[in-house]
Amino acid sequence: MSDSNSATTTSSARDERGAIDKAVALLRAFGEQSASGLGVRELARLTDMSKSTAFRILATLEANDLVERAGTKYRLGPLIQDLQAPDATPEVAAARDALTPYLAHLYERTRSTVHLAILRGTEVSYLNKLHGLHQMISRSRVGGRVPAYCTAVGKALLAHHPEVAAEVMAGEMPAWTPNTITDPLALRAELATIRDTGIAHDRAEITEGLYCVAAPVMAGGTAVAALSISGLPETGPTEQQVDALTRVCRSAGRAYQARWRERR
Repeated sequence: MSDSNSATTTSSARDERGAIDKAVALLRAFGEQSASGLGVRELARLTDMSKSTAFRILATLEANDLVERAGTKYRLGPLIQDLQAPDATPEVAAARDALTPYLAHLYERTRSTVHLAILRGTEVSYLNKLHGLHQMISRSRVGGRVPAYCTAVGKALLAHHPEVAAEVMAGEMPAWTPNTITDPLALRAELATIRDTGIAHDRAEITEGLYCVAAPVMAGGTAVAALSISGLPETGPTEQQVDALTRVCRSAGRAYQARWRERR
C-alpha cells in the first residue's frame, strides 16, 4: 500500500512538473510576437506539442490572465505585464519626471482617465496613468506595453516616427477588436491625418467600447511622448477636451525641451 501511494505521488509530481514545463515553454514561445500574438498551431509547432495539448494549456493560462486572445491568436496577458519591471533607464525616468506634472494638469482639466506614454520599438510603454472618476476596463498599465498601431498614444507617436511606422506596416497587425486598423494603407493614411491635425484617435481599436484621443509631446521637432484622454463617448472628444489636450502637450513639450537643455 505504501509503495503504491508513493508511486502515485511520484507520478502526480511528474505530471505536474510536466504541465508547468509545457506552460513555460508556451510562454517563452511568443518571443517577439508577445504583443501581436501567435496561433495555436504555431505555438504547438514551436513547443513540439500536439495542438490539443497546447490548446488545453493555453486555456488554463488564459483563465489566469497569463495569456489573452486576440482574434484567432493568443498573446501574453495582463498578469505578465503586471510582473514586468517598468522601464527604468535615465532617459525614461527623466521623461516621466518632467511630464507627469502635465499629465496631472490634463487630469485636472478633464477629470478623465489620462495616460503618459513613450515609444519603445513598435510598442508604447505607459509611464504613468491617472484614473478618472468613471473607470473603464482598459489594457493600459503603468510599465505595461501594447502595440502602437491600435492605440491613440501609439498612433500619435508613429505619425512622427516614420521609420518605426514603416516597420509596423511591414509586419503583422492583428485585430484586437473589430475596429482595429489592420490594413497598412489605411494606417498610413490615418498617420498622415494625425500629422496634419495633431490629434490621434483610438476608436475602440484595442478594447471594445473604449474610445481615446491623444496628442504628441513635441520637443525640438521630435515626438518624445504622448498624452491621452480615455473613456470618451463613441461620438469622440469635445472641443474643450481637444483644446485642453493640445495646450497641455504644447506646454509639456516646452518644459521637456528646457529640461533637456539643462541636462546637456
